Amino acid sequence: MRPFSENGLSKLTPVDPLIEHYMRALAEQFDHPILDEMEAFAREKNFPIVDRLVGISLEIYAKMIGARRIFEFGSGYGYSAYWFGKAVGAGGQVICTDSNPLNQKTAEQYLTAVGLWERVKFCIGYAQDVFEQTEGDFDICYNDADKGGYPDIWLMARERIRPGGLYIADNVLWHGHVAVENAADAKPGWTKAIKEHNQLICKDPEFDTFINPTRDGVIVARRKMA
Repeated sequence: MRPFSENGLSKLTPVDPLIEHYMRALAEQFDHPILDEMEAFAREKNFPIVDRLVGISLEIYAKMIGARRIFEFGSGYGYSAYWFGKAVGAGGQVICTDSNPLNQKTAEQYLTAVGLWERVKFCIGYAQDVFEQTEGDFDICYNDADKGGYPDIWLMARERIRPGGLYIADNVLWHGHVAVENAADAKPGWTKAIKEHNQLICKDPEFDTFINPTRDGVIVARRKMA
């Protein structure tokens, strides 16, 4: 990991930016004007998104298991839903959650422009509450909510992922803080919560798990078949 400093906090880059630039250059087939607009919006508003390489991986993971029903804990303005929406196909559904109605409006604008809004159910509210109020199991549970809630989200989601389905969570390397003792934390307790979350998943005998280190680390856990 390459160290750098941002806002006075020491951080580590899991994958060298030159490597990520090379990988991005190989993925031109995913280019789309609306996707460019969504990424420009994130830069302008300093809004955290998974960005292009992780987005591509989300679409591919979903297609690999034939995902048709996906739940997102934390959806922002629909960037990850763009990738999942492409994967689930016509008749598939991505259940999005966010506490800000303005993000829902922005997501509707972008996803309508690419013909994906009809595949999305966008719920305003606390993601965990929406999840508890939503019936059934899922092919994928995707977690990009507040990091302090990561352990609880895993514990509630794991029971409702169908065999062969996936649990995916972003930011599990947390700028390298998980690998550093007594690292300064932008949000008190978040590093500890992410480390607990990662340990719970990696030690769970019902799931096969690995971490993709691209960008800020994405954990992918597959529920074993009975």
